Amino acid sequence: MNQTTRPAIRFAISLLTGISLLAGGQFTATPQSLHAEEPAAVQVPHQIAGSFAQLADSAEPTMRWQAETVAEHQQWQQGLQEVVVDLLGKMPERVPLEVKWAEEKKFETFTRHKIYVRTEANYWAPVYYFVPDQRAAPLPAIVCLHGHSGIVPYIGEADSAEAAKKIQDSSLDYAVFLAKHGYVTAAINVRGWNETAGNQDAGIKNLRRSCTQMTMDSLLLGMTPQGLRCWDAMRVIDFLQSRDGEVDPNKIGVAGLSGGGTLSMYLPVLDERVKLAMIAGAFSTYRSSIFPIRHCICNCLPRIMHYAEMADVVALYAPRPVLLINGVEDRIFPIAGAREGFDTLQQVYTLLGEPDNVAADFFDGGHAWSNNKTLEFLQQHFGHPTAAR
Repeated sequence: MNQTTRPAIRFAISLLTGISLLAGGQFTATPQSLHAEEPAAVQVPHQIAGSFAQLADSAEPTMRWQAETVAEHQQWQQGLQEVVVDLLGKMPERVPLEVKWAEEKKFETFTRHKIYVRTEANYWAPVYYFVPDQRAAPLPAIVCLHGHSGIVPYIGEADSAEAAKKIQDSSLDYAVFLAKHGYVTAAINVRGWNETAGNQDAGIKNLRRSCTQMTMDSLLLGMTPQGLRCWDAMRVIDFLQSRDGEVDPNKIGVAGLSGGGTLSMYLPVLDERVKLAMIAGAFSTYRSSIFPIRHCICNCLPRIMHYAEMADVVALYAPRPVLLINGVEDRIFPIAGAREGFDTLQQVYTLLGEPDNVAADFFDGGHAWSNNKTLEFLQQHFGHPTAAR
């Protein structure tokens, strides 16, 4: 230690001692007492998982279905309908319907067209439009919405044996399957995937996908990715209803898996022309699936858990027919939540006098589509298509 600093330290210690004695204290200053002691370990909850779990548990949705009469159901339905439509966000300005026909490909029993449907001033939705070759009358049509694997496997195309196996194992090509069985199908390249993608999602290397940009940009504009994607589907329904001789305009449904299943759940809320829905790999409860389990951010509808659960959303369009498709081993949409929601919907549809209009295919499998009940369900509610084989 420098010789000149020792007197200064001794003076400081003496000063501190004097101050303590003047205050009536018993402080004895030593060089060691100038160092702060290590704080004791504090045992308090300090991880976000516990915080959010508690917040969710303490916040029961304020508009859950609890009707005991049809009148009560109708009053509830009107109130929540307005809320969910608002949560789905602002929609683009409507433009006149325009369609560009880009490609035609013949298959054994149907023709597949690649078209672009103008859904807003500066966006055209790519659509694969499947039309059965034999038809004696206009046919029912199904809008088919894909999940996070993008459009390619959902139209039955694969560039490898591994991709072909995935299509087969998960029955991803339901647009093709339904076309083979006599239904017109419109498989939309959902906004944000494949040729419509913008900024690439981090960590995604084998697929063009921009769900992060879709979500961030839409929220900043007062929109949502779910709302915009449903808007595109609504404009495709405009196209389907314009197809005289091909499509029965009063028999249009929607089908989707995973992210497409989420859209299939919301679309009938926005569009009464959707007469039935097949929702796969997406129906459970928000509390048990999207909230605690890692999902793409585009599945998150802001504030929905404050008001409702998934079953409540589906109940908004009861008694329109709904088929829930869930693998009992689906790790991201737990089957327990699906069973809970199905139980609620059975009560809703029974109250409305249409218990047979809601059905479930809880099949042995994981996060996948299933055709165990699709044809039976469609034939029950849309009738047997004239071109079916």
